[in-house]
Amino acid sequence: MGQFSKKYTRLYPVLLLLLAVVTVLSIRFGAVQISLQEMNSALSQAFSQPESLTLNERIFLEIRLPRALLTVIVGATLAVGGVLMQSLFRNPIVEPGLVGTSSGAAFGAALYFVLGGIFNFGTGEWTLPLAACLGGILATGLVFMLAQSKETGKSSIVGLLLTGIAINALFLSGVGFLSYIARDPQARSITFWTLGTLSGANWHSVAIVGTVSLVCLGVALRYTKHLNALMIGEEEAQYLGINLKQLKFTILLINVIMVAVATSFTGVISFIGLIVPHLLRLLQGSDNRFLVIGSALMGGILLSLADLVARLLLAPAELPIGIVTSAVGVPVFLLLLRKKNVYL
Repeated sequence: MGQFSKKYTRLYPVLLLLLAVVTVLSIRFGAVQISLQEMNSALSQAFSQPESLTLNERIFLEIRLPRALLTVIVGATLAVGGVLMQSLFRNPIVEPGLVGTSSGAAFGAALYFVLGGIFNFGTGEWTLPLAACLGGILATGLVFMLAQSKETGKSSIVGLLLTGIAINALFLSGVGFLSYIARDPQARSITFWTLGTLSGANWHSVAIVGTVSLVCLGVALRYTKHLNALMIGEEEAQYLGINLKQLKFTILLINVIMVAVATSFTGVISFIGLIVPHLLRLLQGSDNRFLVIGSALMGGILLSLADLVARLLLAPAELPIGIVTSAVGVPVFLLLLRKKNVYL
């Protein structure tokens, strides 16, 4: 533990400082600029004198602050999901949505946009997140069922990987079909949602996504040593007394819950879960005890930066954040790999 602390924990304060700076910048700049004095004034009057808040102070409390917090939480969630899935599959090109969660959520959201009336169960603003979450869980459940061996009833890592690819393709084709038959406004909504957006952030979404993510992160931290053992091979991990079936089920369940809930409120945001674990591995190695916490911090930093760029590039209009994460993520990812001369 001592060696772990010396090697890794010195990076945590740096990441925390960067996260704080980027979060303040994300709140500060946008279509309306909010000063530090206005932020401080809004926080001091939020409960004592809410009726005396200025317009900028209300924008800070009701729009910018919940959006910034949701951005950090979702970035952390996707990055931790990437660490868990890459460690479980022992494959560096795996994303959190590999087991069908993201494509299923996109299909659920597309169904909502095309057949909105059918989904009217009195759930109001929660209908879209619920439809997306159910779609993600449905697709992931199909992957688990189809990947099970008829003889043993168990799911192998390779089986889950290949089944996940097939189910992803199936649900994405469903999204394509729904986009084809949708009317223009519906098709535009589907496209915008599948590219990701944080514009719907509010305190309710922060509370739900934040609570789910914190619980899942806490559980994931208990399994970091098991994932470290799995890196040397399944047989070797079993020799060390690790219950592989329980480990696979727990890690996949954590990932599905985190990603389905986060995606249901923000749409599909790509590349955070893929690139953040790589950045940290190239900086500090592959110890999952460090990667889970480090990725949570760096995921929040990168997604906050991407959100800031998405809001400033065409201000006062806003780019879908998935365009920014993909445009920045791909060249950074390739540059890092070539610099370290790995995988290519």
